[in-house]
Amino acid sequence: MSFEPSEGAGNLRRERLRTARLYFVCDAAPGGNDPEPLLRAALDGGVDIIQLREKEAGTRVIERAADTFRRLADIYGVPFILNDDPELAISVRADGVHIGQDDMTVAEARAIVGEDHLLGLSTHTQEQIADAHRTAREGAAIDHISVGPINETPTKAGRPAVGLGLVEHAARTSTLPFFAIGGIDTGNVVDVLKAGARRICVVRAIRDAADPAGVATELRRAFAAVGSEVAPGG
Repeated sequence: MSFEPSEGAGNLRRERLRTARLYFVCDAAPGGNDPEPLLRAALDGGVDIIQLREKEAGTRVIERAADTFRRLADIYGVPFILNDDPELAISVRADGVHIGQDDMTVAEARAIVGEDHLLGLSTHTQEQIADAHRTAREGAAIDHISVGPINETPTKAGRPAVGLGLVEHAARTSTLPFFAIGGIDTGNVVDVLKAGARRICVVRAIRDAADPAGVATELRRAFAAVGSEVAPGG
């Protein structure tokens, strides 16, 4: 079904966010290729959200890729998020935008995307998690946060790893849905889930896999293995 703006669109998007467990971030041309085969494989394997994150290419490349992301998101009934640029997110009909600590403020982003679109924020410290909740209470609603990077990763060059301690803190204190992120793969996902994560976000684990559908399926199975496929209360 389409995510064209309509009455109840915000509620539908937030319900799909609430039930999402596996979030895949992908660039516009992974490995220099059309993103569609990779996205289809990831979605077939159980990915619940797709994000287009492109730091190098120009706007036209992003817009072309966004057409593919939007079409597949509609086919599979999952949210499509754009990284960094709220205005472009609206232009390409994304379901929301994800911003970092060094981007515009949450209030500025919310003013651009409106109330019916999802807004995510990266957090890397206990203080940033607390600030995100304070911002949400003050009315500039954040729909979810990411917590990490759990491990050092080239997708966040120069950002030190926060380890599982920040996941444990978020699990104890966060009332916002949070996604653990940063070097998570099939070899360490169980440890991340045991630390309290109920949602994870991956890039390389799926993007660089020989069998992306198989990796996505294995990551999903990890939730059931530790009894966290469904998070109590969302």
